[in-house]
Amino acid sequence: MLAIDRHRRVIEQLEEKGSIKVSELSEQFGVTEKTIREDLERLEEKGLLKRIHGGAILVQEGENSLLPLQLPNSKYPDAKSAIADYAASCIEENDIIALDAGSTTLEIAKRLKNMPLTVLTNDLLIIRELTSKEQIRLVVPGGYRQHNLLVGTEAHDWIRKLNVHKLFLSTTGIHLEYGLTIFNEDSLELKKVYMACAKKIYCVADHSKFDRGALLTFAELGEVDTFITDAALPADTVKRYEEQGAKMVIAGAAERMR
Repeated sequence: MLAIDRHRRVIEQLEEKGSIKVSELSEQFGVTEKTIREDLERLEEKGLLKRIHGGAILVQEGENSLLPLQLPNSKYPDAKSAIADYAASCIEENDIIALDAGSTTLEIAKRLKNMPLTVLTNDLLIIRELTSKEQIRLVVPGGYRQHNLLVGTEAHDWIRKLNVHKLFLSTTGIHLEYGLTIFNEDSLELKKVYMACAKKIYCVADHSKFDRGALLTFAELGEVDTFITDAALPADTVKRYEEQGAKMVIAGAAERMR
């Protein structure tokens, strides 16, 4: 079994049980206890669990467990609302935009006016939100349904030919070392394709996504033009990312660009 598959199953079992034992995982996966301890160490470094003697426990509520939830994710509604308000203000008539799948990008879709606009998305909730706005041209890549998403590689070459003015990108984690990360391998390549055909890339991410790393990296910090987040992100965290060249916009009652 590959390490990435073990990591995913470890997180799934933690979410279900709350704690796991090294000895049990060793027997279950058919690897040594040393290998399991190394797995747990890597996952702890990414903020996904806490190691204890003989095993690990789930990150407690408020410590930003990043196990992916079925959309829409209802956490931090005020933060996502502020981010979506700012993002929507960046969209103009006749723009060609891509809305990546996610709860914050869904909030952006809800704020789009019924105006001449082209929207590329694979998120079924966003598609449902925009179908009633007849002036918006929806472009939906092919694929098969997985939860609330359309996934598959068949349409990637076609998407690469498109001229997207602005991409609003979602992510599970943002980390100075690991970059932008997610859990779902099916979404990884589509995110890369979206980025390849976009002239400007906005990453919309609430404060809980920073300093967290999921299993798969799909982009480096420098590939994003602007990060739009909320005022709950500590000022020292903002400064650390700015020092690495990230352009940060803090959305809220008094937006400020750093």
